[in-house]
Amino acid sequence: MTYPPSGTALREPEPDVPSAPVTVPAQRRGVPSAAAERLRAAATTEPGRLQIIGAVLALLVVVFGAVTVTEVSGRASSADDVVTRSQPLSADAASIYRSLADADTMAASGFLAGAQEPPGVLKKYDADVKEASRLLVKAAASADASTSSHQEITTLGELLPEYTGLIERARANNRQGLPLGGAYLRYANQKMTNEILPAAERLYAAETGRLSTDSSDARSWPFLSLAVGMVALAALVWMQRRNYRRTNRVFNHGLLAATAAATVVLLWLAVGHTVARAELRSAMVNGQQSLDVLNKARINSLKARANENLTLVARGAVLTPDGTRDKYETDYSAGMKALGTQLASAQKLAGDDSTGREPVKAAVTSVSEWQERHKKARATDDQGDYDSALLQIIDPKNSTGESFERVDDALETALAHEQGQFDAAAEDGRGALGGLPAGAAVLAVLGAAGAIVGVNRRLSEYR
Repeated sequence: MTYPPSGTALREPEPDVPSAPVTVPAQRRGVPSAAAERLRAAATTEPGRLQIIGAVLALLVVVFGAVTVTEVSGRASSADDVVTRSQPLSADAASIYRSLADADTMAASGFLAGAQEPPGVLKKYDADVKEASRLLVKAAASADASTSSHQEITTLGELLPEYTGLIERARANNRQGLPLGGAYLRYANQKMTNEILPAAERLYAAETGRLSTDSSDARSWPFLSLAVGMVALAALVWMQRRNYRRTNRVFNHGLLAATAAATVVLLWLAVGHTVARAELRSAMVNGQQSLDVLNKARINSLKARANENLTLVARGAVLTPDGTRDKYETDYSAGMKALGTQLASAQKLAGDDSTGREPVKAAVTSVSEWQERHKKARATDDQGDYDSALLQIIDPKNSTGESFERVDDALETALAHEQGQFDAAAEDGRGALGGLPAGAAVLAVLGAAGAIVGVNRRLSEYR
């Protein structure tokens, strides 16, 4: 056992004392943590709370304005597209379709007239071809290369010269009295019916679909803007109530101005969008739907007229696939049936609008007359009197051609009326959203400034 050296005093061991906590200098703590501490410290005093509330109110108003500008700008752009791009392109596609169908009708009518085509018929055919070509060039300039519309335009641009070439061959042979002219005409009609018109119909469907999409986008509710606006307005009202309960002062001019600005934007947004939505919907329901039905009715009338003419040109040489009926007469009957259905729909869509209903009613009457005259012409042809049947088809008076012209004129009048209805409603819808994005931005800035001024007015009382 070992003992300590003599003369050494013995000491009791010192008890363990816990070490003092180490204080971390402020500069070593994270910036977010320091900011949070300062925010908590500020929130314990009324001036600090006012500063936080003022910043939040200003931010809410600015966010409300920014969200409103973003959402409404998109809807205003879609509404502008409806008026300036998609509907005009849809109308041009319908005109292309109609011009091509009318060109085919005029070609058959001119062929039936004999070696010397009536100048008016030839002029109308040339005008139809030129109009279709012009509108195809215009549509190509507006269509993206990746879209189906561009593909259909390319197809039409390639097929139309082939068709006109066949018609010229038919005319040349017809002038010489050669039966080969009828074969060229039938082949041209097959190309028009089986290739060109389906491509034009697909183009019309694509452009009408884009119109429907643009209209739907313009009419969609700006739910986010409305929600943020109500939150901002509620916060401003709460702050004014808080201010009143603490100071017994009814009004704070800055906060009142901010509340007024937020209220104006919110009401403008709700009312403006409601009006725009109603007008754009009216444009689609009362305008575009009628236009769609009337365009299809007019095209069916043109196709029926072409088939009626070709019935005499072919003289029973072209039969249906089952070999039992005349193909052109069968197609004529199907077209007239579809025409009757479409005219009935157009009358329903016209509703109480007498200006739009009257031309449709006139078209219905003329269609009935056309069908009666057609039956008589077919009966005459079936009896072997081809020349009399021909006159009942193409003569300027008391013929199916006269009835067809009445139908076409009535449908043209109805289309012009419905186009005007669409343009007026769509323009009103676009106008309801016109100044809203810029107005919301200005009022949001003024509202945020008003909130800051109002809170600063309270803060000045503590200095």
